[in-house]
Amino acid sequence: MAQLFFKYGAMNSGKSIEVIKVAHNYEEQNKNVLLFTPAIADRDGAGWVSSRVGLKRKAIPIEPDTDLFQIVSEWLFRLSCVLVDEVQFLTKEQVLQMARIVDDLNIPVMGFGLKNDFQNHLFEGSKYMLLYADKIEEMKTICWFCEKKAIMALRVDQSNEPVREGEQIQIGGNDQYYPVCRKHHQHPLL
Repeated sequence: MAQLFFKYGAMNSGKSIEVIKVAHNYEEQNKNVLLFTPAIADRDGAGWVSSRVGLKRKAIPIEPDTDLFQIVSEWLFRLSCVLVDEVQFLTKEQVLQMARIVDDLNIPVMGFGLKNDFQNHLFEGSKYMLLYADKIEEMKTICWFCEKKAIMALRVDQSNEPVREGEQIQIGGNDQYYPVCRKHHQHPLL
């Protein structure tokens, strides 16, 4: 029975490398998978799932008006799994389309992404994944400043000072974000 999975974690918890690994494992067994990633997640260019350890994989870019259900239902080959990286950037409608792929097409869908932003607010896609996913799993990593589990993202500016206000979405890596525990989100050791 197919299910909708939400695998979330702080930055640097290995989400994107897990997407690439899962795709590889399916394909090694001659099973077809589709990979998606929001076009806005363009750290290495639109349509790429890329890990900080250097692995990357081509994916179908998702625009705000992309209908995931339509793409998957028109796929010519039998699919064993659908993988979506950076699911936090999806709309409510796209999360519902993912659920429909599971329910109507009986294809498992795994969504990977952040749960909360740098102000500790839920992203739209993450909010609806938390509401609709059959299985929710946290991918863990440690705080940049201590040994506790990182559960938040600390955004910093070019001077490495904490940023507390601004647009929710700003694509960046270790030069702009640190995975942190609650304590160091409020009182970073910069």
